[in-house]
Formats: sequence, structure tokens, C-alpha cells
Amino acid sequence: MPELFRPPVTKIATLAGHRDAVYALTGGAAGTVYSGSADGMVVGWDAAEPARDGELLARVENSVYALRHLPALDLLVLGHNFQGIKAVDLTRKQLAFATALPPVAIFELLVSDSRQRLYAALGDGTLAVLRLPDFRLEKLLRLATKSLRCLALHEGRGELAVGSSDTFTRVLDLDALTTKYTLGESTNSVFSVAYSPDGAHLLTAGRDAQIRTWDVAAGYALAGAVPAHLYTIHHLAYSPDGRYLASCSLDKSIKLWDAATLTLLRVLDRARAAGHGTSVNRLVWPGTENRLVSCSDDRSLAVWQLGMKNEE
Repeated sequence: MPELFRPPVTKIATLAGHRDAVYALTGGAAGTVYSGSADGMVVGWDAAEPARDGELLARVENSVYALRHLPALDLLVLGHNFQGIKAVDLTRKQLAFATALPPVAIFELLVSDSRQRLYAALGDGTLAVLRLPDFRLEKLLRLATKSLRCLALHEGRGELAVGSSDTFTRVLDLDALTTKYTLGESTNSVFSVAYSPDGAHLLTAGRDAQIRTWDVAAGYALAGAVPAHLYTIHHLAYSPDGRYLASCSLDKSIKLWDAATLTLLRVLDRARAAGHGTSVNRLVWPGTENRLVSCSDDRSLAVWQLGMKNEE
């Protein structure tokens, strides 16, 4: 069996300007990245040209934990904690829509293009469903007694995975919004869920610091678990080409894995890679380049460049 290629990873930029912990990241067009922070600021950055300063796109009164770029509508949607959903027109740089939701934290936003719906995971255990393009609230569905923390979409199967602080991951039918599967092996809050690019597996991770793999075709049977970090895993993100999985944690590190085997390839922390000095909260792979962006409690974003294997 050929030896796995372990790509060199270099931090090429630190993006600074936020005044508090940065919790939210989403990718945009042509390598753009958007960040949201406890300081209420939403900022756009050019990850392709990271020497440029960020552009302030919105300033709200409460923390922003969730962002989602809608390229077809040229909108950036933010979850304004305790105030609901706001959508910023990226061309005009002004507020385009605002929808009130229950006055709680908004931890995740996700869009189904096929259903033209926006889904929001709320801090009171409710899933909010909004219609696009007018952001009209269609449904509030109470799924748990604790926070809903993360969402992942399997368009091909018409399923929505919802991770919660009650330790469960629920897989819903996208149309009926009924629970088809309940995954209960996690021992603490589930903070990240991600479908593999081929849709064959669902990954879950959270406060118990393990990455679990679930076989989708086998009715979401547990296929394996990896003790991946020392402390809480905050986010999982697949690279655009599907070769790599990145995870980030309260233990201040980012780890790079071979996506097919979950073999550890690299550890990006302060000692080994001049990484973040505090909790790493979220990751995004902007565009199609082998570039990764992370954000942290240290108020900064880091831009990482992965080296490519030489063609023989």
C-alpha cells in the first residue's frame, strides 16, 4: 500500500481586526471569507490576497455565531444572537432582509438549494425553517431540550443532520421534517456534523473530543470512532477536492486528516506551526485552492497553505 502524502502546511497570513473572539466563518466567491465575532462585527477578507485589510460589512449589537453566503442571491446571512436572521446585500453593502426569531443564540445556518429553504439551529433546541428568497419564517420545530449546535445537508437523500447539546444527532427528512434516525453514541454535546463529499458517511464530533463515522447506506450504523483531540472539537471541514478533513479544537490545535482513512497527517498548533494561542473555533476552505482559514478566541483568523505533491 503506497505511503500517504503528508502535505506541508504553512501559515501565510494572520488576519486581525476583530475586538473579541471570532466564532463564525463562511466562504464566498473567488476566495473571499466572511467572519463573525462576539464584537458584533461581520468582516469580509480576501484569502487569495490576505495582505489586504478586511472590509466591515455589518455591525450588530450582539455576538454572531453563524454566517452563510448565498451566492445565487448575492447575500450574506448572519445569525444575530437574540435578534434573528439578517441578510446583507453584498453589492449594495446594505441590509436586505431581517426576520425575527425566538430571542436565543443562533449556532448554525444552512441552505438547501433544491428546497429553497434556510435552516437555523437555535439555542433553545428549535430548528427554524425560512423560505427563500423572501426569508419568511415557515416553521419552528422543537427537536431538543438543549441547544441545536450544528447542521449538515445530504441533498441526494433529502436528509438534514442536526447535532445537539443533548448528545444526540438527529437525521431529519427534509420535506416532512420528521426524525428518521437518532444517533446516540456521543457522550456529550455534538458541535459539528459533516457529510463526506461522496455522501457515503456522516461525521460527528463535539465535547467528547472524538470523531465518529456513520455509514449512511447502512441506516447510519456506527462505522468507527477516533480520539482526535485532547478537548472539545468545535468544527470539521472537508477540503474542496475531498482529499482532506480538517478539525479544530478547544485544545488550540487544527489537525489535518486523510479523509478516506482518518489517518492524521499534520498538527497545526503554536509550537509546531505558529498557530493560534487559544481555542480554534471554525474552519473554511475558500475556493478551489489548497488553502484553509481558521478563526479563534485570540480575535484573529489564520490563512494556511497546503503544499501539493510533485507530479512525477
